[in-house]
Amino acid sequence: MELLTRAIAHPWLCDMMGHLTTRYYVGMFDDASYVLLSRSTGWSGDDPAWAGLGWADVRNEIEYKDEVPAGALVEIFGSVAKVGNSSLETRYEMRRASSGVLAATLAAKTVFFDLEQRKAKPLTEAMRKGIERFSI
Repeated sequence: MELLTRAIAHPWLCDMMGHLTTRYYVGMFDDASYVLLSRSTGWSGDDPAWAGLGWADVRNEIEYKDEVPAGALVEIFGSVAKVGNSSLETRYEMRRASSGVLAATLAAKTVFFDLEQRKAKPLTEAMRKGIERFSI
């Protein structure tokens, strides 16, 4: 797995018990997913060459393993687990940076998507070649 991003569990991202709340786990994993998609496939949301093309999440499964208290620095690692015709199955781990303790995991399925036609689009050979470097 490759380090994709780091984040801080600021107090305003935490629930009334002082721990990172669910909505922000999702956001942190989402940020990491775009880094993985960009690094592995070459896709970039601000590159005109990719205009009209993007990604659609079709499944996300989060498992919470350990609490993330206010002030904790977390690191999110990820890799590609499986490649389909137009989709990727990815895995992510959120770890406490101070201890390496596993805080949460995400298993996701994401589809390469034609944003104008609103349908799946096959991955290109160039994308597949890049994905190989990030596969487990």
